[in-house]
Amino acid sequence: MDAAERVGRQAERGGCPAVDVLPMDSFDPSCLPSERFVVFVVSTTGQGDTPDSMKGFWRYLLKKNLGARWLEGVRYAVFGLGDSGYQKYNFAAKKLDKRLLHLGAEPIIQVGLGDDQHPSGYEGALDPWLLSLWESLNQTTPSLLPRMYDIINPDLSVLGDAKVEVIYHSSDEAQQDSNLLDFKNLIQRARSMSPSLQFYNNDKEPHYMLQMVSNRCLTKENSDRDVRHFELENPSSGITYQVGDALEILPSQSPSAVDSFIERCKLDPDCYITVRAKDRVKVSKGSLLKDRIKLKTFVALTMDVMSFFATAEHEKEKLQYFASPEGRDDLYQYNQKEGRTILEVLDDFPSVQMPFEWLVQLTPPLKKRAFSISSSPLAKPNQIHLTVSIVSWRTPFKRMRRGLCSSWLAGLNPNEENLIPCWVHHGSLPPPHPSTPLILIGPGTGCAPFCAFVAERAAQSTSEATAPILFFFGCRNQENDFLYKDFWYAHAHDQGVLSSKNGGGFFVAFSRDQPQKVYVQHRIREQSARVWNLLKSGAAIYIAGSSTKMPADVTAALEEVICEETVCSEEEASIWLRKLERNGKFHTETWS
Repeated sequence: MDAAERVGRQAERGGCPAVDVLPMDSFDPSCLPSERFVVFVVSTTGQGDTPDSMKGFWRYLLKKNLGARWLEGVRYAVFGLGDSGYQKYNFAAKKLDKRLLHLGAEPIIQVGLGDDQHPSGYEGALDPWLLSLWESLNQTTPSLLPRMYDIINPDLSVLGDAKVEVIYHSSDEAQQDSNLLDFKNLIQRARSMSPSLQFYNNDKEPHYMLQMVSNRCLTKENSDRDVRHFELENPSSGITYQVGDALEILPSQSPSAVDSFIERCKLDPDCYITVRAKDRVKVSKGSLLKDRIKLKTFVALTMDVMSFFATAEHEKEKLQYFASPEGRDDLYQYNQKEGRTILEVLDDFPSVQMPFEWLVQLTPPLKKRAFSISSSPLAKPNQIHLTVSIVSWRTPFKRMRRGLCSSWLAGLNPNEENLIPCWVHHGSLPPPHPSTPLILIGPGTGCAPFCAFVAERAAQSTSEATAPILFFFGCRNQENDFLYKDFWYAHAHDQGVLSSKNGGGFFVAFSRDQPQKVYVQHRIREQSARVWNLLKSGAAIYIAGSSTKMPADVTAALEEVICEETVCSEEEASIWLRKLERNGKFHTETWS
C-alpha cells in the first residue's frame, strides 16, 4: 500500500493528468486492454502465492481465451515487495510480469524486486526503480509527465490540499447514537472510513469477539524467550474453523499512548469525526452524524509530510533530508531499525504540528496480526488456541522494543473481561484427509499448526482408520523451550497417532544441548528409511516455522533422503519433490 501510494504521489507531482491508485480486487481486469500505462505493485504470500486481493485478477489473466495480442498497446511496469529470506522471493511479481508479456503488453522497464532484507528495506530498490520508470516514460511520452523536474527535484516547501476532509462533532451529538455501543460495528466503521485501508477491501467487521480464558507461559522463567499458549473462546456461540487456518487479531494500543498522541496534536479527546473524500457530494447533517467515529481511532503518524509543518528551521532541514533520496538510509536507521513510536518521533521534532486531514490521509493503518491456529475444532469446538512468541528486541542503539500485538496478548488477564477482535482465514496449510500419511516439520513456534493436526487426527482415530504421522520438532534446550513436551509424548506412546507401533514417530532436535548443533534436518537424515517409506505410501509433507534458513535446509535434507533411498541424482530428487508440490502434497508456511 505505502509503495503504491508513493508511485501515485510521484506521478501526480510530475503532472500526470489522471492517476488512480487502486487495490487490484477493485479493478475490472477485462478493462485492462483499454489502459495505456499501468504500474503494478505486488507482494508475495506463502509459497509464491498471490495475495488475496490479487487472486481474482490473476485467475482472469490465466484464461485460455486471452490471446498473445490481448494487451497489445498497453505499457506496464511491475514492482515486487518481497523478502529474500523466502525461497520463492517475489515470485508473484515475477510471474505477473511474465504473464503480461505473454499477453502482448510492453514492459516500460525491467521488473523491480523490493527486498525487506536490504539495509533500507524495500525502498532500497524502489528509489532507483522509480527514477528509471519516470525517466523511461518521459523519454517516450513527455506529455505524460509535463513536470518531470518536480519528481527529480521536489520542492519540499510546497504541498497540495489534502484529499480528505475531517468533520468534527461534539461528544453530546455522538451520545445519541446507540450503535456506538456495538464494538464489532465500531471497528468496521472506523476501518472502512480510513483512506489507508482502501487496499484492504476484506477488512469487514470481526468474525468473532473472543475472550481469553488461558494465558500460559511455555518456556522456563530464566529462558531468553517468552512463548505463550493462549486459549480463546466465544462467550456467545461456537467458532467455525478448520486445522491449518490462521487467526487474525486486531491489537489494542495503550490508552495512555493514544491520549498522549491526541494531546500532542492539540485535538479534542472527546470529539467525534466524520472522514470523507473531498470530492464527495454534500450530505445532510443526519448522514454525517450516522457515519461519525471517535477521534481516538486514528492514532498513527507518517514521516514523509512532517517537514511541511515543522516551524523550527533545524527540524525542517533534518526532516527534508530524511525525505530526500540521500537521506533514505539514515531515515530507515532512525525510524524502522530503531522502531520509533509516533510519540517518540513527535518528541524529537517538537515544532511539528500535523494538520489532521493529512494525518488521516497518509497514516498507515493499524494492521491485524495473523497467527497459526494450534487447536482442532474436533477436540476444542468452542475454542481457538494460539502459540505465540512474545516479540522483543534491542535496537542498534540498545533501546528495548516489544511487538505490539504479542505484548498486548501477553498482558491480558484471563480472569477479566477482554474481548479480542478476531478474523478466521484459511492459511497455507490445507487440512489433510485422515487417510493421508503425514510428515510434519515444525521447529520452534512452527509446531503450532501441527498441534492442531495431531489433535485432529487423534480425535478422528476414535471413529475411523487414520494414517500415521512422523513429526520432527526442534528447539534450543530440552529444559528451557521444549514446547508442548507432554502433549507430544502422550501421542507418541502406546497407540497414539505419533507412536511407532502405528507407523508414526516423534523426533526432536535440541540445538544447544551438545557441543555440535543439531537441527531438524539432521533428525530427518537419521530417519531416512522411515521418511522414505512414508513418502512411498503417499505421505504429504508440511513445513512450518522461520523463513530464514530452515525451509531450504529441510528441503535439502529431504532431497538427500530421496537420493539415498532410491539411488538417484540430486536433480531427480528435486524434480520428485516439485512433482509432490504440484500434486498438493508439499506445503510450507513460514514467517520472518
